[in-house]
Amino acid sequence: MAETLTLTQEWDKTFPKSAKTEHSKITFHNRYGITLAADQYVPKNASGKLPAIAVCGPFGAVKEQSSGLYAQAMAERGFFTIAFDPSYTGESGGSPRNVASPDINTEDFQAAVDYLSVQESVDPEKIAIIGICGWGGMALNAATLDTRIKATVTSTMYDMTRVTANGYFDAENSAEARKEKRRALNAQRTIDYKNDAYARAGGVLDPLPEDAPYFVKDYYDYYKTQRGYHARSLNSNDGWNVTSALSFLNMPILQYSQEIESAVLMIHGEKAHSCYFSQDAFKKLIGENKELHIIPGAVHTDLYDKLDVIPFDRIEGFLRQYLKA
Repeated sequence: MAETLTLTQEWDKTFPKSAKTEHSKITFHNRYGITLAADQYVPKNASGKLPAIAVCGPFGAVKEQSSGLYAQAMAERGFFTIAFDPSYTGESGGSPRNVASPDINTEDFQAAVDYLSVQESVDPEKIAIIGICGWGGMALNAATLDTRIKATVTSTMYDMTRVTANGYFDAENSAEARKEKRRALNAQRTIDYKNDAYARAGGVLDPLPEDAPYFVKDYYDYYKTQRGYHARSLNSNDGWNVTSALSFLNMPILQYSQEIESAVLMIHGEKAHSCYFSQDAFKKLIGENKELHIIPGAVHTDLYDKLDVIPFDRIEGFLRQYLKA
């Protein structure tokens, strides 16, 4: 039986409410029986069957942050959209809390497609997904698997399995380095079991050390300030369970991405520390319906919420072209 969720009804987003869309709270379930919470945005005075988009990310964020901003902006442009919290996080169900899974989080995108496919106001042949940061990788993985997804947009993408197994810029890509990670994570499993509780990895560093890398400062500027802080956001607070990293060490998510036949638009900032994830993932994609759009001068978090940087016109044009909407 599906879990019953209690959802906040107040507007508690990090962005202002649009007068051009109707907003509501909805739930749906994935095939593991986990109930997911989402914000639904529909253009005001919409009629007929609309093209639809499911949005998720960044990794460790909630739907009240970047994904909701994207969903509302695309609804203003005529799309039926939802921004959802992944399993075990935010307002979504699942126990234990604060855990990520490359399998279950890919399934979360597919469950969102399930929900959109049966809505009276949605054209089930015109469904797209948008994945931000770590959910960009999950979105590509879902697009590999789910033939109902007709177009995919990734924004400032992370491949969470690659960065977990290899470290940033693949600096820890060795059997010895992975062995040490496994040793530490499995030792933590024993401690967690003994304590009957899961240790948390900590969110964005706070206070911020003076010698922190520039991208950590970018994260701080978003997650730890009024700009993007949210009480339910893992990155704004105590982070993921430490042992979440275990499955990401062992399960590369983009194994078959070269088999994606549907359209893909990958967007990244030129100055983002993470830009190599999109550049390398794009090299594997095949077909004339694949595009890589690099934004000059932009850093990773610029694509979280900066309306003068996020290329919504390009996203809309791409989706209308390939959804035939």
